[in-house]
Amino acid sequence: MPRGERQNSISGADAATFGDSFRATRALTEALVRPLSDADSSLQSMEDASPAKWHLAHTTWFWETFLLRDHVPGYRLWREDWPFLFNSYYEAEGARMARGQRGMLSRPTLAEVLEWRAAVNDAMTALLDDPALSGLIALGVAHEQQHIELLMTDIKHALFQNPLGPAMYEAVASLREGGDLRQGRHAADVQDNPQTTLGWHHHPGGIALMGHDGDGFAFDNEGPRHRVLIEPFALADRLVTIGEWDGFIADGGYRDARLWLSDGWGFVQAQGIAAPLYWRDDQHFTHQGWQPRDTNAPVSHISYYEADAFATWAGHRLPTEFEWEAIAASHDPAAGNQLDTASPPLPRGGQHLFGDCWQFTRSAYLPYPGFRTAKGAVGEYNGKFMSGQVVLRGASCATVRGHSRPSYRNFFYPQQRWQFTGLRLAKDV
Repeated sequence: MPRGERQNSISGADAATFGDSFRATRALTEALVRPLSDADSSLQSMEDASPAKWHLAHTTWFWETFLLRDHVPGYRLWREDWPFLFNSYYEAEGARMARGQRGMLSRPTLAEVLEWRAAVNDAMTALLDDPALSGLIALGVAHEQQHIELLMTDIKHALFQNPLGPAMYEAVASLREGGDLRQGRHAADVQDNPQTTLGWHHHPGGIALMGHDGDGFAFDNEGPRHRVLIEPFALADRLVTIGEWDGFIADGGYRDARLWLSDGWGFVQAQGIAAPLYWRDDQHFTHQGWQPRDTNAPVSHISYYEADAFATWAGHRLPTEFEWEAIAASHDPAAGNQLDTASPPLPRGGQHLFGDCWQFTRSAYLPYPGFRTAKGAVGEYNGKFMSGQVVLRGASCATVRGHSRPSYRNFFYPQQRWQFTGLRLAKDV
C-alpha cells in the first residue's frame, strides 16, 4: 500500500502529540501480532502480501534508517545486514531482498525482531520531542499505521491458505447494522425492508477545491490543492451489503459479460471468480476463522472490476474520487468502524462515510496538477506508483482510527481483492 509524504510545518506543540502517537502505534502493532506463532509470522501467501514478521521488521528499519541513523550522532545499526532484508522499495537505500522471497526469512526469528523493535523504541525516545523532526516522525507514524492494516490483511490471506481455517482470534459476537439496496433496475431482487432503504447524499455540483488544505500532516499524493468541476450527483449513504451481493450472484452477475469491463470479464473468466474472496457456501473466512456471513454487513474483498460490474447491474455507477471527497468534507473521518485495539477487524455496516471498507472510485490514480515528488529517499514513497491503479477513499475496519481524512487517497490495482475493499454507489441527478 505505498503512499507518499507531504512536507508540512508542524508546531512544537504538536511534536509531543506525535511522540504519543509513536508510542501508541508501536504498541498496537505488537499487540495485534501477539496471537501469532513464529511460524504464523513467517508466512507469505503471495507476492502482494508480506509476512507479519517482515512488517514488524520493516517498520523498525524505517525508524532506524530515516530517524536514528540520520539524526543520532554515532548511532550504530542493530545489525548491519538487516537493511538488505527489510528495505521495501527504496532504490536510494541500496540493494534489497526480492519482494517475493520475504517468506523465506525463517531467520531472524520473531523474538529477535521484537527485541530489535524494543531497542529502537528506546533509542527513539531522545528524538520524539524535537520539533525539527516532528514532520518526519508524523510520516513514520503514518507509515507504520499503513503497515498495521497491511499486516492484518496479509495474515488473513496467509491463514486462509490453511485447509483447517485457523482463527487468529477467538470468535466473539459483533453488533452489525445495515440494509438492502432498493435502487436501480434490479431493486425487485432485494428483500423489502423499509427501515434500511438506501438513502443519498446530494451535491449540487460546481467548482470545488480538492486535495489537502495544508493544515496538519498529509501524504504528497493528496496535493496540491486544486479546482475541480463537479456535475450534480448523489452518493449513497451506506455501503453495498452482502445480501445485495447475493442478489447480484443469484441474478447471474458473474456470468453476464454485458455488465463487465473487458479487462474485468477476462479477469473473472481466467481466474474462475464467481464470488468475493474468502466466500464459501454461506460462510466467509475471517480473523476468527470460518464464520457465517451477515447479509446486512458490507460486502468486502472485491476487486475494482467486481465493484464496477455490480454498479452497472444496480443501475448506478461508482463515484469519482472528487465526488467522494466533496461529500466527505462535511463528515467525521474518525467515525465509523475502524481499528482501535488489538481485536479482529470485520465490516459491520452503518451510515458512516468512513470505516468498514475502502471504497472504490472510478478515478485512475494519477498526480494532481502541480504534483512534485519530495527530495531524497522519501520521494520514492508515492509518486512512482502513479500508473495502472485506481483510487479508493474512506477507511476500513483495519485502518487505525485517525489515520484517514477526506483527502486521503488509497490505491490498488483493479484486480486486487485481499484488502477490505467494498463499494458505495453514486448516480447522476
